[in-house]
Amino acid sequence: MATTVNVICYKLKTLSNGEHPIMVRISKDGKKKYVSVGISIKPELWNFNKNEPKLNCPNREYINLIIANKKKEYEKEIIRLTSENKEFTANTLGKDKGIKPQTVNEIFLEYIDLLKIEKRTGYLKSVQQVYNSLLEYHGHLNIYFSEVNQLWLKRYEVWLHNKGLANNTIGIRFRTLRAIFNYAITKEAARREDYPFEKYKVSKLNEETAKRALSKTDITRIIQFKSSNRLLQFPIDIFAFTYYAGGINFVDIANLTRANLIEDRLVYKRQKTGKLIKVPLTQQAIGLIYKLLVSDKK
Repeated sequence: MATTVNVICYKLKTLSNGEHPIMVRISKDGKKKYVSVGISIKPELWNFNKNEPKLNCPNREYINLIIANKKKEYEKEIIRLTSENKEFTANTLGKDKGIKPQTVNEIFLEYIDLLKIEKRTGYLKSVQQVYNSLLEYHGHLNIYFSEVNQLWLKRYEVWLHNKGLANNTIGIRFRTLRAIFNYAITKEAARREDYPFEKYKVSKLNEETAKRALSKTDITRIIQFKSSNRLLQFPIDIFAFTYYAGGINFVDIANLTRANLIEDRLVYKRQKTGKLIKVPLTQQAIGLIYKLLVSDKK
């Protein structure tokens, strides 16, 4: 039998101020449960035929908002429990507060908005890429995290292999998805017991690649290269600055200002992590800063 959620003005109980409490009525298998929404109303201000505040009710919009939110809370729990094939009654509904049901789609979009606020543009692109990939794979993400189980992940992995992606690329996709799952658990939008990555190991997708680091000889050859062509020399100088400034990222270089130069140190926050970095400046780095500042004025 279908479960119904309605809101009523509970006339069987009258408060000391003459008002009746507004209650959520949950009906399932012939059983009913009443839960207060936390507000009450005078009977003359309630439309008992439509089960809603009358048009002349003060704070009508506020009351309707409270009612809508409370109904939605129970309706979403019913959907979640039904999708997970879990038994429940009118009496037990609302007692399972282990999670606040949110779909994978909702959590992904929330996480993307958070990255936008934090201006983590590089990681944002990676998350957006995984989101689009999952939409293509599953068709939609209006599912709960309990459905993202080992079988679901394995099928996604096979699908990615059939698309021609390498293991390392697939590994990046799965690590991002794992981060989203952990975020959902932190928000209590997913259950720890539904976490599939303890048995489904992402590490199996890692492939050892050949080392691509430059030798010190190669770095020296690049740094010592000189050209009268300003457009050719500029990227060489930037590369040299990253070397002398402790491996600073190109994005962080682009965000530097004179305010980042404090005495003989370069002080800045990494855009990717927000971590504060303090690097002692060598004479070579100081020389490049002066050179770049002078050339910038020309």
